[in-house]
Amino acid sequence: MPGTEGEAMTRALARPALTTADRCDRCGAAAMMRAILPSGSERLFCGHHARKHENRLRELAARLPGGGRPPRPGAP
Repeated sequence: MPGTEGEAMTRALARPALTTADRCDRCGAAAMMRAILPSGSERLFCGHHARKHENRLRELAARLPGGGRPPRPGAP
């Protein structure tokens, strides 16, 4: 059955790590976080936009591989 939760999970797990070529969908800065929406689509966010939209993404039940929150600039 196409579009099952299992298939979406398999696609999500097959996604490659972010690279320097990946850009934020909001502003074009370097992507620091990938959000995988329940539909299976993804959004990439820079650190600023990841922090700004993290709560809403969690409300939408988006999966945030790596815990979601990128490090703050200047943090150890």
